Amino acid sequence: MAVHPKTPETNVRLPPCAFDALTAVMARHRTSRDATVRRLLAEHVERQEHADPDDRLTHISTVLRYPPPPRWRKDPRQDRPLRLRASADLLERARAVSLVLPGQYQRAFRDYQSRALTDAVMTAIAVAEPFTDDFLDGLLPLVHHRAARNLWRLATSGLCTGPERALLEAAVAVRETTAGTPETALDTDSQHLLAVATALEKDVAWHSPARFQVAANLAHELLTGPQAEVNARLLQEEGEDWGELYLDTLYADEDRQAHLQRGTTSYDWSGRGGGAVWRAERQVSLDILGDWLTGRIQTDTNQYVIRPPGWMLSRPPGWHAVVPDPTHPGRLPQPYATWTDQGRVLALPYRDEQAVWPLQRQPDRAGFEPVPGAEALLAAAAGLKPEQVLSYIEALLVDWNHQFDADDDPDLCLALDVPVGRAYDFGLISAEERQHAMAEARTATLNSMDEVIDLLTDGDCDEEDLQYLRQVRGDVCQFAHVATRLAPSIGARFRAHKATWRWPGLSVAGEFLAGTSTDLGQWLTTVAHARSSLITQQSMRQAWDYAFDRYAPRARSARRRV
Repeated sequence: MAVHPKTPETNVRLPPCAFDALTAVMARHRTSRDATVRRLLAEHVERQEHADPDDRLTHISTVLRYPPPPRWRKDPRQDRPLRLRASADLLERARAVSLVLPGQYQRAFRDYQSRALTDAVMTAIAVAEPFTDDFLDGLLPLVHHRAARNLWRLATSGLCTGPERALLEAAVAVRETTAGTPETALDTDSQHLLAVATALEKDVAWHSPARFQVAANLAHELLTGPQAEVNARLLQEEGEDWGELYLDTLYADEDRQAHLQRGTTSYDWSGRGGGAVWRAERQVSLDILGDWLTGRIQTDTNQYVIRPPGWMLSRPPGWHAVVPDPTHPGRLPQPYATWTDQGRVLALPYRDEQAVWPLQRQPDRAGFEPVPGAEALLAAAAGLKPEQVLSYIEALLVDWNHQFDADDDPDLCLALDVPVGRAYDFGLISAEERQHAMAEARTATLNSMDEVIDLLTDGDCDEEDLQYLRQVRGDVCQFAHVATRLAPSIGARFRAHKATWRWPGLSVAGEFLAGTSTDLGQWLTTVAHARSSLITQQSMRQAWDYAFDRYAPRARSARRRV
């Protein structure tokens, strides 16, 4: 069958044994490689779509990230590229029914990148023609999605950092002491702790070659030999035996940990663990934010503190997020769909549904209508992914005039610093204030340059190089280039300070209600969103650093569960 010239083309990388199996299928059906791959993929997608999501199949290589990508640019690859020429719809459906482990994304840093299409192709070929090699030999080739996720969950507990262990052990203690009690009957702190632990276990995770090595060790232990099928069912059914296996892995003694982690290095992953715990806490906080906006949480205040990072949100009186009943799965009913298309409201994911914000009650009849003029606040959200919309709304509601609690994170500056040039253009500051801020930024930048020069002087840097560095002092780009070339670790400490002015006003939404001009309101929306995004990134980075400071020096031992 001929392929339309505009058919999308992409590539996946497979081990040689998968190519051998594909060649056998081609010979059996006497079809070309492209046609064979398209047929196998279409049949695979059809089977997967008719199965329960937990019962869909995945190839064991997906869970183990095999073959692994080369760690260094010049390292040889263990896989080969396979061209995929299929319709965009088929490729998207294939991704949708493939295994994606917690913390993996289609576009992400290499260790965190999912391989959904690779999983689909590998699974499709293995169903039609089993294959193996030295690494895969003896392993159960196909497992169900739930079993695969639980194998990964065992791997995360088998290589668990201090921040994760502290959270998971606290969750285990709560679950044991409240056994038989409905979670909704627990106190707020316990419910929050369990929600964060669940998010860490099922939604977010840190990834590294070491964790995939632990997953491989567990797979060769559980999914080989005569007990492979039995253990696969244990992982799939999530019964009492699975619970005991998970706790035994989480509370493993030093010998067992060493056995699970064989083949890994002694590198400390506390930073990635701290970042994963931060992401779990952030996810739960955003879920609660959605509840707060939709009124699922009944409060007597229009304020909500979201941690991390710890800032106060102020909800304008009368503004609501509404969850309309969809007329079709994934589609908003009218008139909400039209309002969204017109940019008068935002649609955001909410608990497997969609919510619409900001709406207000109609004055003369039942129902809701868009907040008049709010499209000026929403214009900057055009082009955002659905999962980014809630954070955008958060940025509009941050009360920048609130006195933040320094105990939350004393090193994190929860303030809206805006460029002095634009602040002056809008008449927010005088020419003298702008000049003063620029002078302060220049002085701070020069001081940072001097600190770098002093550090290099105390080191083994050549005097001629130092002299040249002193000559370019004052040129930000040239100084940064030379300092980084001389000593990357020291050069990275250089910081070019920007001239900024601290916004003393309310939230962006509050300024909108106060009658701020449209131009100023739209600009504030843009800078507040950019600034809040930067602050959340800084907050996660500080969680990374804090994890090393607190947990890395501690011994790598875990108490045995009684």
